[in-house]
Amino acid sequence: MLSRIDRVLISSHDAEATAQQWISLLDAEHARDGDVPELGARRIVLSVGDAELEILEPTGAGPVARHVAAGGGPFAAGIATDNIHRLRRQLAEAGIVPTHFGDQFFVDGGRLGIAGLSIVLSVDRPRPPVGLMKNLYEVTHLTNDPADAAARLADLFMLDRKQFVPIRSDNFGYEGTLTLFDAQALDRIETIHPFDQSKTMGRFFQRFGPSLYMCYGETDRLAELRSRLKALAPNDWTGSDDDPNGLFIHPRALGGVMLGISRTTHAWTWSGYPARVVPA
Repeated sequence: MLSRIDRVLISSHDAEATAQQWISLLDAEHARDGDVPELGARRIVLSVGDAELEILEPTGAGPVARHVAAGGGPFAAGIATDNIHRLRRQLAEAGIVPTHFGDQFFVDGGRLGIAGLSIVLSVDRPRPPVGLMKNLYEVTHLTNDPADAAARLADLFMLDRKQFVPIRSDNFGYEGTLTLFDAQALDRIETIHPFDQSKTMGRFFQRFGPSLYMCYGETDRLAELRSRLKALAPNDWTGSDDDPNGLFIHPRALGGVMLGISRTTHAWTWSGYPARVVPA
């Protein structure tokens, strides 16, 4: 029922400035803009890879204004489906009434029953890749109970739990579950608990509690992206010329959201199927 991660939504007090950051660093392209009164926001939509980034700026009271007041950044995970009407019926059977705007549905964490995880559901539409990224495949959700969150996602969206992959990183201090929508693709919500409060993620969780933390995508142009970051945001990324497999762009460079970017297929290293990694 869930096809892929097809967008990330972020809240910002200055949507234009945030959009320009993504355009400058990643060659994202302006797709459209307009108002979303149901969320109390104006929206700028960028094409990035084969996905979209929706930047929401509050125009009045509502969930976007509350999110900006709390710090802004990742507002919702955007998931595509090939049968949005069936999905809406599935949510209705679970007693969930989404907020409807255009051909999209928004469900906040309270209604979803997963604290800190808000989701926007969209019709799956193929798009040619734009800019330095190839796609988005992950949104990271921080929680006290990743097992419960993963089970709830499986029940609500009819996901096969046998396809889920456990994940743990002592380096970054977290453990939890990759809720793969389909074992043949990387797309998933990563729902994890930051157990080490001395790490960056643990400190974030201690401050903000259950919430969205970052997103992840792939690229076939890592060296070019690294050069762009060195020129335009030299202090706002983490990586190395000696690492051909990935890097992180810090929230300050992208309007409050951390973006991990891995070389195409390399994420299978920690996603349950390392044999699928194509050597650099």
